Amino acid sequence: MPKADSLSGFKALKETALFTPFKLGPLNLQHRIVQAPLTRMRATKESDGVFVPKDLHVEYYSQRASKGGLQLTEATDIAKYAGGYPGVPGLFTESQIAGWKKVTDAVHAKGGYIFAQLWHTGRASPPSFRAGAPTVSSSDIPMEGSWIDGVACADHPPKPLTVEEIHDLTKAWADAAKKAVEAGFDGIEIHGANGYLLDQFLHDNVNKRTDQYGGSVEGRSRFPLEVIQACSKAIGADRVGIRLSPYNYFQNTKDSNPNEHWEYLCEKIASLPEDERPAYVHMVEPRFDEVLDEQAKMDALSAYTSKGGKGVEAEATVKAKGDTLVNFRNILKKGGVKFIAAGGFNRDNAAPKVESGDADLIIFGRWFIANPDLPKRLAEGLELNDYDRNTFYGADPPQKGYTDYPFYEQTASA
Repeated sequence: MPKADSLSGFKALKETALFTPFKLGPLNLQHRIVQAPLTRMRATKESDGVFVPKDLHVEYYSQRASKGGLQLTEATDIAKYAGGYPGVPGLFTESQIAGWKKVTDAVHAKGGYIFAQLWHTGRASPPSFRAGAPTVSSSDIPMEGSWIDGVACADHPPKPLTVEEIHDLTKAWADAAKKAVEAGFDGIEIHGANGYLLDQFLHDNVNKRTDQYGGSVEGRSRFPLEVIQACSKAIGADRVGIRLSPYNYFQNTKDSNPNEHWEYLCEKIASLPEDERPAYVHMVEPRFDEVLDEQAKMDALSAYTSKGGKGVEAEATVKAKGDTLVNFRNILKKGGVKFIAAGGFNRDNAAPKVESGDADLIIFGRWFIANPDLPKRLAEGLELNDYDRNTFYGADPPQKGYTDYPFYEQTASA
């Protein structure tokens, strides 16, 4: 832990492992702090299913760029009707490529690096977002509750993707990766987490297929692995990463044995041929949940995984044992795959995670939203702006809670 206090009373982290250089594929990072992929819903609607990043995005990402720092974009649609929320940009039209090119130019001008996170939302996308077409997933199991448009998910169960459609989407991911490079991105991150399409194939409570894309952990892992391989072949494996969330509960994904099943997936990733093996895997800590607090999530995970996923819900209260990202990290390390950890990190627990060797890089989300100069503030032990949850997913005007958080110099001078 750092020894020196700043004038603000917070620990200055500039002498910790968090501020040591790191080589990630072709990138020469100057620190280990990474901006999280954060859905912010500020893109401009150009036509049905097509949302475009504009000058507001240029300002937002440029504000948070730092010399030798890495940023991950908000989840970005790989194709028309891949999204499940308004205001989410894509990377499949010329106008979107042009809009993102302004963003990447601005980040590079500050000496930073930026990857585009690419997704398909699967059953999280309602028919109203798909021109009336049915939502799709690994199987016909709907999410609980309602979509963002208020329609009950159970009223429109998803259509299981055919093998041909899976192959078409794999190609769409690779095509979007190529467009990302055309737009000036340094690489791409495949979104295989948080209950979206690839995660719907990985979790055994959602994937009930009996063909080669289901029926076993080998089958459930096939689609994500094929997407990794396709994107790697399209733009180079050293420019590809993937986000995974084995302990996810969001959107009713709850695997019966996340430790064993994601260990298998990590073994497969680590053993891919070098030209198909991604530069990194980005994983979400088991403590993190969109609904439950940290202790409730860990208690629920422990009960659920210890009983094989049968009959135990989030109200469980036994102590957590064995649910950790460390095993996945160690498996991936054997294949030279770097590891990024996300979920509940702050100025106190981030540096020890790197110093212990349990992660190479650390994701910051909410604190990066509120502090465009977050690396500087952490390095120097400066006070952080508080974040406003009410403006995370859109605001009126859109600048509110997006580009109007002050830099430290502005706060100090005021």
